[in-house]
Amino acid sequence: MASEGLSSTPEELRSTPPALVVGELSLEGGAAGGTPPTAAAGIPGRERADLFRTILTYTVMFTVAALFFIPFLWSVSTSFRTIADTVQGFSLLPKHWTTVGYHEVFYKYHFGRYTMNSAIIAGAITLTNLFLASIGGYAFARLKFPGREVLFMLVLGTLMIPDQLRLVPIYQMLVNMLPSWLGHVGWQNATFTNRNGVILINLVSAASLFLMRQFFLTIPRDLEEAAKLDGAGYFKTYRRVMLPLAGPALAAVCILTFQGSWNGLFWPAVLLQDEAQRTIPLGLVYFQTIYTTLWPQLMAASVVAILPVLVLFVLFQRYFVAGVAASGVKG
Repeated sequence: MASEGLSSTPEELRSTPPALVVGELSLEGGAAGGTPPTAAAGIPGRERADLFRTILTYTVMFTVAALFFIPFLWSVSTSFRTIADTVQGFSLLPKHWTTVGYHEVFYKYHFGRYTMNSAIIAGAITLTNLFLASIGGYAFARLKFPGREVLFMLVLGTLMIPDQLRLVPIYQMLVNMLPSWLGHVGWQNATFTNRNGVILINLVSAASLFLMRQFFLTIPRDLEEAAKLDGAGYFKTYRRVMLPLAGPALAAVCILTFQGSWNGLFWPAVLLQDEAQRTIPLGLVYFQTIYTTLWPQLMAASVVAILPVLVLFVLFQRYFVAGVAASGVKG
């Protein structure tokens, strides 16, 4: 029988290595069974279309990124130029590198003091938002009390009220009503037309409460039930169980709050009447109004204003994206 099978084998396959014979026979069997021989090689033209789509996508992404990055690069480059170099036409790199712009910004135009004021205000507002928004978000997500949903909707409704509409009542409260109330309890001559007023207005935001509540809703209740079996109350459960798991949401609240308070202009312009308490955005407005054509100094001040937020976002980018993504999904 073996001799008959060998004799029936085509002459060209007798001189072919066994591995190639098996491959050719499998292809023939596949063709006989109805499988197209080109399936193993892929769809004709598919790889070329995928390559073209990938190149087109990256080209569009690179173009959009360049549109956003080139102005920033030009600002950084201008901050290292001389004034004469800034009027000689557009170029990405300066011809004569100098740090005079940064030196004058900090030592002549008091932006070092403005940076410290912005850091104090933004740091205090960020810390109060992290604490109050996390504990408030936990209460709205887990505690059951009468009027919880109505109160939460009222909190979200404050997002639709612009600061310009609240200007008169809040200013009256900070200037007249609040100092009068504090005077009755022994705090005489209290004033809030300073950094304290800006911090007090922004102790906690509705957006931070919303982010924290949505994130706490995604945490399984089994963890809280286990904590209750161990005798933990609401606050201990919040501190020992919920808060350690809320790192991504806390990072998102930290970045958004710090950026908003660092770049805030409206309330500092209304309340910070002393020049020594100006923030960086307020200082930039006054500087641009008075010294319109000092481009190296203006760009140096702008770079100083951008750097803290940029560094914070780079450090916590992964947690920020995870926190925003998780907060948008209700558990």
